[in-house]
This record gives sequence, structure tokens and C-alpha cells, in this order.
Amino acid sequence: MTDPQAIWKELTLLEKPTLAALFEDQARVDEWSRALDLPGGTIRFDWSKTHLDDAHGEAFAKLAGAMDFAEKRRALFAGEIVNQTEDRAAEHTAERGHGDDEAVALADALHMRMRGLVEAIHGGAFGEVRHLIHVGIGGSALGPALALDALARDDAKVDVHVVSNVDGNALKAAFAACDPETTMLAVASKTFTTIETMTNAQSTLDWMLEGGIADPEGRVVALTANPGKAVDWGVDETRILPFSETVGGRYSLWSSIGFPVAIALGWEGFAAMLDGAGAMDAHFRESEGLANLPLRAAFADLYYTHLRGCQTRAVFAYDERLALLPDYLQQLEMESNGKSVTVNGEPVHGPTAPITWGGTGTDAQHAVFQLLHQGTHLVPVDFIAAIEPGHDLDPAHHEILLMNCFAQGAALMAGKKSEDGARNYPGDRPSATILCDALNPATLGVLIAFHEHRTFANAVLLGINPFDQFGVELGKQLARAMEEDEGEFDASTQALLNAAGLG
Repeated sequence: MTDPQAIWKELTLLEKPTLAALFEDQARVDEWSRALDLPGGTIRFDWSKTHLDDAHGEAFAKLAGAMDFAEKRRALFAGEIVNQTEDRAAEHTAERGHGDDEAVALADALHMRMRGLVEAIHGGAFGEVRHLIHVGIGGSALGPALALDALARDDAKVDVHVVSNVDGNALKAAFAACDPETTMLAVASKTFTTIETMTNAQSTLDWMLEGGIADPEGRVVALTANPGKAVDWGVDETRILPFSETVGGRYSLWSSIGFPVAIALGWEGFAAMLDGAGAMDAHFRESEGLANLPLRAAFADLYYTHLRGCQTRAVFAYDERLALLPDYLQQLEMESNGKSVTVNGEPVHGPTAPITWGGTGTDAQHAVFQLLHQGTHLVPVDFIAAIEPGHDLDPAHHEILLMNCFAQGAALMAGKKSEDGARNYPGDRPSATILCDALNPATLGVLIAFHEHRTFANAVLLGINPFDQFGVELGKQLARAMEEDEGEFDASTQALLNAAGLG
């Protein structure tokens, strides 16, 4: 097998033409962009404004071979152990119908259990339910919040409020928007021990009790991989929606963690989201080399982090409904691939995940695009937009929005020369664009699954494990030590504790 380090050396020695030079090839756009016909409509993935060329594409494809990408992808879908540090499979794709037969069957059964409860609530089995307070954190909140903001702004069957922060102000805002008489509570925690989530859950029960609800526990739905803990906490077994231990938190939207999405949209909407993600699973599973779009995106990611020294990647959704997408991708990419050792425990070769950040167009143009166009940092940018507007206002709104999106990519690439340095735009700055026909449940499923597989592909090419997240634990351990008045802390931390009356 070819030594991966030899391929990395080859990559560093390749000529790196400018975008202008690359676009001298009349076939550039056809070669580096592709439209897929998917359940929610056509989506165009345009990577032509990146610096990838045939030579780099071939070299990265060799790297994928050297890192045994095809075998590791097979192992992922087969339900084999791919999370080595925790000795687990990663079976989120089974939730979408792609994986080990037993895992797919279990996911289907658990989905039917969730569907039954969703339809019972919609049918009035729990009385009038107008509101749902969903408490969770990390993947238990970010995925549902993204989907709800994108898809349930109008005509939601139930008004859902996602609360993740243990800061009581977040919970109070939900209380202000809800009536205890018509509110249910969803508690989303894989272990059912997460302190922020359980604290918010208990405070919500207290609020219900104070609001005159005699049996607030009777309004709780538990979304967890630890049903026993939920029973111990007081949730009736009929309102516990389990999911598999092999479904990681930031990949869990497709499981019962998606309950608030199904409550808001109806089961058909949630099922459409699963179908869209499943279509991207099929593409990722069956396509090879540069034809595999998540793998192609990973090649570009590694090009910029390893060969051009880029420390960040920016994501700008030119669609208000996708305002939370950068937040979602921050966790997906940085928690998955923010590692410093390989699966073998050895130091990694070079950088791993870039810092993911972003915002919403056109707001971001008047905030951060100054740095993107004229700053000293090279930042690869992803633009995401939809051709259909999703509203019935004057079409000028959406026309202006899309033209701004496309103009920003063109301006980053072309620049504009001036002898006045303050008005000089260097150009040759990369971007990629994902253009959807429409934003709907299936499309959102495609977009999220695309980024999941992009993250996995990056991890395989770097030789790291994207499915553990031990880096989040140390701070939690110290917080518990502070709460229990145990341990010694540095002088600065102790002074802060004393100032806050906690020392």
C-alpha cells in the first residue's frame, strides 16, 4: 500500500494555479460542479471556484486509497466498530434505511413507536397540546432547532421551543410563550443524566406544577438511549422513545431526537427528511472518487487546511430559514474532527478540522465580508441558497438575495485591482456553492447528510476517529468538582469563584 506521507509530499509539490488560470479551461464548470436529482428536488454542488484541479484531485484520490477509504466506508454502513475508543459502531445511517439489516429493522421499529405517539398527540389523546418545550443540549438540541427553524416557521401543528442553555433566562423565554395547560415536555438526553438538560427539565416540571397542572410527569416524553434512567426519573414507559446506543449525539436527529420535528411538521414531514438523507447515503455509499460529492468536498477541505494554511472555513446561508446551519455545522465538524491523535493514538500529521463559522446573507456582507475580500486571512467559503423563495412577498426580495449570493462568489474569485490599496481587491479567494431548487424536509435531510459524510471522509483521510468527543468532558468534571466543593483550582479561577460567592 502507498505510504500516505509520500502522497502528502507529492501534494505539497504540485503547482497551485490561480482560479483565473483554472477558469481558462472551458470545461471547468462542467467538471467541478454536479447536479443531483434528489427527493426534494435538484441540488447543484459547485466546487469549480475552489483551487482543486485534476492533479490535486488525482493525488487526493490516491490518498483515499492509501487510507483505505472504501473499506472504512463499508465498515460504517455495515455497522462494524468505527468508533474505536468507545468500541462502538456509528449507526446513524441505519435510521435512514442504510446499514446493517438488524440495525435498520430496529430503527424502523423505534420510528413506528415514535410515529404512534406523535399521531396520538395530534389526535388528542393527551388533550389539547399547543406547545412543546424540548430540553436537550448539543446534538440533542442543535439538530431539532435547525430543522424547526428551517421547516416549521409557518403552520406548525405544535409550537415547539428548544431550550439548551442551563441559563434560566433561556427557559423563562419558553415559559413566557407557552401555557402550562396546553404544554408537553420532551427531555432529550442520551444518558438521561446530562446536568444542563435535567436541570431544565426539573424546572419545567416545577413551572407546570405552579401553573396548576396536577400531574406534570404525565406530560413528559423521554428521548434517550437509557430508558431505565428515564423510568427512574418518573417517565411512564409508554412515553419513552428510545434510540440505539450506537447513534451518536450530533448524528441523532434521525432517531427519536427528531420527535419535536415530527410533532411540528407531522410524521410525513419527518419521514421526508429521512428520505432525503437516505438518498445522500446512497450517493455516498455508491459513488467513487471525485464523483462522490462529500469526498470531493473533503478533498477541498484538506487542500485548504494542509496545503494553504487555512485555519477556518466559513458557511453563509443565503436563506433566513437556514440561519442556524453554521451553528449546527460547528458542532458536527469541530466536535467530530477537532482531534490531535489518530485512531492509533499517535500525533496527527498536520491540522485536522478547521474552525467552522459563518452567518446569514445578506447580513454577513455588512459585517464580516470586509475581511473575506480584503483581509490577510485566506478563508474558503461555502454559499448555500435555494431557487424558490419560500415566501409570497415581492419576488424582488429573493432576486436581490440570490444575486448577492452569486456576486459574492464572483467577487471573491475575480477581485478588482487598484493602485489605491484601500480599494484593491486581490481576488483568487475560493468558494463553493450549494444551490437547491427548494428548501423542504427532503432537501434539508440531503444537506445535513452531505455534511455528515463530508465530516466522515475528512476523518478517514486524516486517520482520526470522528465519533468520540472526550474533549467536552474535562470542563464538565471541573464544574462538578466546584459544585461539590472538591478539588483545588488555580488562583485566578478561585478568585472568580470567590467574587461570584461560589468559593
